[in-house]
Amino acid sequence: MRYLPLTDSDRGAMLSTIGVDSVDALFAELPDGEPTFELPNTQSEINVERAMNAFARENLSCSDVPSFLGAGNYRHHTPASLDHLIQRGEFLTAYTPYQPEISQGTLQTIYEFQSQVALMMDMEVANASMYDGATACAEAAAMACRVTKRSHVLMSGAVHPHYRDVTQTQLKHLGLEIECLAPDPIGVEDLIGRVSSDLACVVVQNPGFFGHLADLTALAEACHAEGVLLVACVAEPVSLGLVTPPGAMGADIVVGEGQSLAGPASFGGPGVGLFATQEKFLRQMPGRLCGETVDADGRRGFVLTLSTREQHIRREKATSNICTNSGLIALAFTIHMTLLGEAGFAQLAEVNHANAVTLATRLNNIGGVTVVPQTFFNEFAVTLPRPAAEVVEDLAAKGILGGVPVSRFYPQYEELANVMLVTATEMTNESDMEALVAGLGEALS
Repeated sequence: MRYLPLTDSDRGAMLSTIGVDSVDALFAELPDGEPTFELPNTQSEINVERAMNAFARENLSCSDVPSFLGAGNYRHHTPASLDHLIQRGEFLTAYTPYQPEISQGTLQTIYEFQSQVALMMDMEVANASMYDGATACAEAAAMACRVTKRSHVLMSGAVHPHYRDVTQTQLKHLGLEIECLAPDPIGVEDLIGRVSSDLACVVVQNPGFFGHLADLTALAEACHAEGVLLVACVAEPVSLGLVTPPGAMGADIVVGEGQSLAGPASFGGPGVGLFATQEKFLRQMPGRLCGETVDADGRRGFVLTLSTREQHIRREKATSNICTNSGLIALAFTIHMTLLGEAGFAQLAEVNHANAVTLATRLNNIGGVTVVPQTFFNEFAVTLPRPAAEVVEDLAAKGILGGVPVSRFYPQYEELANVMLVTATEMTNESDMEALVAGLGEALS
């Protein structure tokens, strides 16, 4: 422990503060016994490559077969120029701007990222990214509690379950309370009726986990009348090319996941958290903020306008435990948005929605399949005559990634066992749709 300058007294004080008797007690939730791994002896490089390739072939890649997966992680086309640019040495090896005066390139790209996020969310200011959408959601809820000086959070049943779980975990250890409503596949929950003056914020998602699109204006007005903040999550940023942004509907904090515009799905990551708010809440926003200025000679330059408090050892006074940003993924997001431009972004959203509408119409004509009534963007829920998990496995055996069974996220709700989420993007073509319709028809016959 020569590099950790803590005395036994220091450690004792820390353990006493968090309420445990020993360091071992911090690991009490882990199962007893040492895990065992059946690992082979040392192998040559070529044999390792062969083994890993064999493992990879056991996966059904969404790039090789018709894929309708979504549920918070979306597959869009990644321009070749994007991959080329992010692999430039000055970008690929750069970390966060701890020496901002010599990180002008990094600071400028972060500034552009912030500008794009604020514009697409219709908010006044955005930070330099969070880890992912789930951590951004948790940080937003904690921030709302600081702003309102209240400790109770209400979360809609339409919020992604991963966002819900991470937020519950983080708020629990901050001594804050959260009430999560039951999953809402029909979109009938009454959030306005639950707004009261003891709430710090209401957390919603648009489009919702089950695909629903909602007008948040009335909810925002009800929240503001009681001094409550409205936090809106956006798991699919492409929707903002077509859907009214949360800021325009009165949201106070908007968070989201930028993965779908930053790179491939890749088993769920890596992600990049989007975080935007109103300027009056700037000092309570987690993370860092890059700004534009001029130097002593009048030349344009970029600076850390608001640096992370954690970076300067504020410890218990810090607003967040996040002191870094997903720099490379944020850069990829920025490059993709720049390549698209405003018109291209809107066109991409229109193609996504059109493909989803076409697919929903076709699926609704299959006996036993019912599209859950809703207004959606590029993802929607369907009910099947038997468990969706079984149907998904049957489709996978036919070389089709047919969708995501909701039971994967909510196994405790038997009424959701037959519900499946289906997504169509610009990557979905006519033959993909025909394959799903035919495969689903066979699987249900």
